[in-house]
Amino acid sequence: MSIQLWQLNTLSRERFIGQLGAIFEHSPWVAERVWERRPFHSRHELHEAMMTAVLEAPEERIVALLRAHPDLASRASMTAHSAEEQQSVGLDALSAEEYDRFAALNASYLAKHGFPFIIAVRGKTKNDILAAMAERLEHDGEQERKQALLEIRRIAELRLRDQIEE
Repeated sequence: MSIQLWQLNTLSRERFIGQLGAIFEHSPWVAERVWERRPFHSRHELHEAMMTAVLEAPEERIVALLRAHPDLASRASMTAHSAEEQQSVGLDALSAEEYDRFAALNASYLAKHGFPFIIAVRGKTKNDILAAMAERLEHDGEQERKQALLEIRRIAELRLRDQIEE
C-alpha cells in the first residue's frame, strides 16, 4: 500500500511504525527511532535517517537485524516483503538440485558468519545469487558484515520506493 510522503509525515507514531515497520526485516524499532525526526523532505532523507538509526544502534540490535533475515530459497515462513522479493526471481520454484545447492550454501554461510546470507535480489537471477553466495562465503567476518549492511541498505531503499510516493 502506497502513501504520499506528506501523509507519512503527519502520521501518529503508531501509524508511522505500522506503515514502515516492515521495511527492515522484523525490525519495527528502526521506524520507531526515526519518527521523531519528521518531517522528511524526500524518500532519500527518510532512507538515510533509517540507515543512521541502524548503524547507531547497539551491537546486539544490529546482529538481531542481520539474523532476522530469512534464508534464501527457504521453505520457512518469511515476511510478505521477503516472500515477494524471492518469488520475483524464482526462488520459490527451484528444482530439487537448485534447492539443495541453496540450502548447502545457506548452511555454510550461516555457520561461518553467524547470520543468513543477505542480498538485494531484485534484478538478479538465481545464478547471480548463487555466484554471490559462493564468492561471499570467502569473505572474512568484518568484510561480510559490511556487505550485509550494504545489501540491507539497498533492500530498504527499494521497499521505500515501492511504498512512498514523493
